[in-house]
Amino acid sequence: MTTVDAKTVAGRLNIGFVLARSFTLSAFAMFVDTLRLASDEEDRSGRRFADWQVLGSTRHLIASSCGVQVAPTANFVDPERFDYIVVVGGLLNNPSPVDDDTIAYLRKAAAKKVPLIGVCTGTFILAEAGLMKGHRTCVSWLHYEAFRERFPDLEVRADRIFNLDRTRGSCAGGASAADMAAAIVRRHIGRAAERNALEVLQIQKARSALDIQPRKPLAIECEDPRLRATIITMERHVANVIPLQKLADAVGLSRRQLERLFQEQTGSSPGHIYKKLRLERAKQLLVQTEAPLIEIALEVGFESASYFTKAFRMTFGRTPSQVRAEAPH
Repeated sequence: MTTVDAKTVAGRLNIGFVLARSFTLSAFAMFVDTLRLASDEEDRSGRRFADWQVLGSTRHLIASSCGVQVAPTANFVDPERFDYIVVVGGLLNNPSPVDDDTIAYLRKAAAKKVPLIGVCTGTFILAEAGLMKGHRTCVSWLHYEAFRERFPDLEVRADRIFNLDRTRGSCAGGASAADMAAAIVRRHIGRAAERNALEVLQIQKARSALDIQPRKPLAIECEDPRLRATIITMERHVANVIPLQKLADAVGLSRRQLERLFQEQTGSSPGHIYKKLRLERAKQLLVQTEAPLIEIALEVGFESASYFTKAFRMTFGRTPSQVRAEAPH
C-alpha cells in the first residue's frame, strides 16, 4: 500500500474514498469514473486535473455487495491532503460496516474541516459517528425509514438525488453518484472537464441537486417533478402531517397552484392524496404488525381510532379489523 504525497499539482482536485464492507460497487464506480474521465483528455486515464485514493486501515481487500473486491491504495494519511473524503456505503444489514480506526479517521477529518460526503448508505456511517448533526442528509427513498428510525434527531429527505451542505455532502447512490461527482468536477476543474466525462459515460446531461429521485410514488402517474416531490414528501410524513402551504412553498408554488397541479395530473386534491397515502401506510401496519388500532391511527396522523376506522372503511370498503383478520398469518 502506498502513502499519498501532498498535492503536487496546484489546484488539482484530490479525493479520498472510504469503502464500507459490502459497499455498493455501482455508486463507487460512477463517482470515481467521472473523476477519471474529467482528469484527462481523450480517455487516457491520466490524472492531470484530479487524483484519488482508496483509503484503508489495513491492506485487506474490501468486498462489495456484489462480491467484487477492491484493494486500498493508501493508508489513513493526513485528511487535509484531500478536498473531499467520500464514504461509500452498502448493505445495511452489516452491523460493523467500518472499523473503529476508520471512524476515528473520519472524526479527525471533520475536526480539520475536510468536507465529508456519504454516498448511498455512507450517510449512515457518518451519522453513526455523530458527523451529520446540523446538516441536511439526502438518502434514497429505499433507506428513508431506516435512517429516520436510527437517527430521529437528524434532518433527512428522500426526494432529491444529492445534497452538498457546507462541509457535508450526501447522495442517494446509484447513477446519482455521477451527478454529484460532475457537480464537484465543475466546481473545481471546470465545465469542459465535466462535459468530457459525461460524454464518455454516455450521459447527456448531469442532473442537479434540485432534481427529484426517479420514483413513481403510490403508482400515481404524474410527469411534473414538483408534484412527484410533493407526493414523496407526503409519503415520508404520514404521522406529522405537513400543511399544504408548506408543501407548496417547498416546491416553489403557491397553494392554489399546487392544488391546480394536483387536479390536472391526478384528478384529486392534495388533501385526498395525502389521506390515501396515510391510509395505505396504515394498511401495511395492520398486516405486518400486531400494534393496537389506536397506535396505528396515531402513527398515520389520526387523532382518534373512530375517525381512523371511518376513513379507512370509506377508502378500502372494509374496517381495519377486517383487513387484519383477512391477512395471512
